[in-house]
Amino acid sequence: MPLFFFTVEQQERAIVERFGKFVRVASPGLQRKSPFVESVAGRMSLQVEQLNADIETKTQDNVFVVVKLAIQYMVGASEEKVKDAFYKLDDPAVQMKSYAFDVVRSHIPTMDLDEAYADADTIAKHIQDTLQTQMADYGYEIIKALITNIEPDQRVKDAMNNINAARRNQEAATAQGEGDKTLRIKKAEAESESMRLHGEGVAAERRAIAQGLKDSLSLISAEGGIDPKEAMGLVALTQYMDTLRSVGENGNMTTLLLPHSPAAVGSLMEQVQEGMLTSNLAADAATRPGNGITRPAPRP
Repeated sequence: MPLFFFTVEQQERAIVERFGKFVRVASPGLQRKSPFVESVAGRMSLQVEQLNADIETKTQDNVFVVVKLAIQYMVGASEEKVKDAFYKLDDPAVQMKSYAFDVVRSHIPTMDLDEAYADADTIAKHIQDTLQTQMADYGYEIIKALITNIEPDQRVKDAMNNINAARRNQEAATAQGEGDKTLRIKKAEAESESMRLHGEGVAAERRAIAQGLKDSLSLISAEGGIDPKEAMGLVALTQYMDTLRSVGENGNMTTLLLPHSPAAVGSLMEQVQEGMLTSNLAADAATRPGNGITRPAPRP
């Protein structure tokens, strides 16, 4: 029994022919046709489809790469575009691949590998524009053309990874060297400042000792009626005895002691006095007449 009706799904169009000649494009829903005269020659989907393609080519720096493409396309919604898509092309995927190959192989060989990675979006835009122009005559619309990846040979990828690793190691070594340099500079500055402060402390200590000795000599000479030379010997002897006491109290000190006995204490004092006497004699000889030096007059 001949069929008088047929249905068309949503996002689909049916091609109706009469004795092999195109009659119309049937829209979604319930459709009627003349039995024995009209027939449904085919159906066209209006859904967006994706074509994946791998294109092998060579860059300007002689690196063979595989460019992975993803082309999203669909049949135009108008009756004329559906008709063209059904009758003009037997395999639209093959046609789109041919145009895409032509664009890729005309652009990638003019770039080195780094430029190809950087300009992938530009190449994809050229592919989309070319396909949009060429496939419009066949009733197809190009939604988007994408370059999903550019894959060189595995040995090239390993070499690139090694180069990047070496560059990063060099940068890390440089940063570490700069850090060590800064630490050493700061350490040297700290040591210099410590030595300066230590020197100032030693100088202040010596000034205090000298001032103390001066005050002690003045006090002994003024209060005890002792000659300054004897007072100096007494102070030196006192300092000597304090040193011995300090050595005895601190058991951790390593000190070289000269032979010492009670008699040596008097000898030490005599040596100090003789040293002062010798210095005074030398000063007197330098100020005698005929030496060209005039002794200053004594104070009244």
